[in-house]
Amino acid sequence: MKVLMLNGSPRKNGNTSAALKEMERVFLREGVEVETVQIGARDIRGCIACYSCSKTGRCVFEDEVNQLAPKFEEADGLVIASPVYYASANATLIACLDRLFYSTHFDKTMKVGASVAVARRGGCSATFDELNKYFTITGMPVASSQYWNSVHGRNAGEALEDEEGLQTMRTLAANMTFLMKSIALGKETFGLPEREPQVFTNFIR
Repeated sequence: MKVLMLNGSPRKNGNTSAALKEMERVFLREGVEVETVQIGARDIRGCIACYSCSKTGRCVFEDEVNQLAPKFEEADGLVIASPVYYASANATLIACLDRLFYSTHFDKTMKVGASVAVARRGGCSATFDELNKYFTITGMPVASSQYWNSVHGRNAGEALEDEEGLQTMRTLAANMTFLMKSIALGKETFGLPEREPQVFTNFIR
């Protein structure tokens, strides 16, 4: 069982990293393999709606997005973590996620998703909602914790003083592990839910 974690912070050892490391310790204790990829400081451009990926199955731009695609496909769960900028996620991370989710055509149904927001003070709930939308449009169950998935701190290391935030991360990782294992067992026993052919209804025709 494997979890892919995307760190949307441009700072390698900042508070977002501290939150993810708290989760990683729980995953490893539960026998879940973890790979963390630092995204925030990468040079990743946004989607240009060229639709090349609909023909080739990969993004037209050869960067970290295409490198992440097979890792995402292999993973049982995806954790997306971001610092909060103007009550929103890091723009580089959003560019990456837009292209990653749109250009990959493998079935994401029942991969477990979890998002984490890290802020000095406010904007976590808006960022949390923003990141969760990638999961809920692709049939991915969303793991929850004892509180909304956020940790607070401004300077590097301050998140380690947020005891409730760190506990929220540990609970999130434990709940996510249980959900992934339960889904794996359910797949073996019942298989995946039968899917209808998707219907698209445009507002303007």
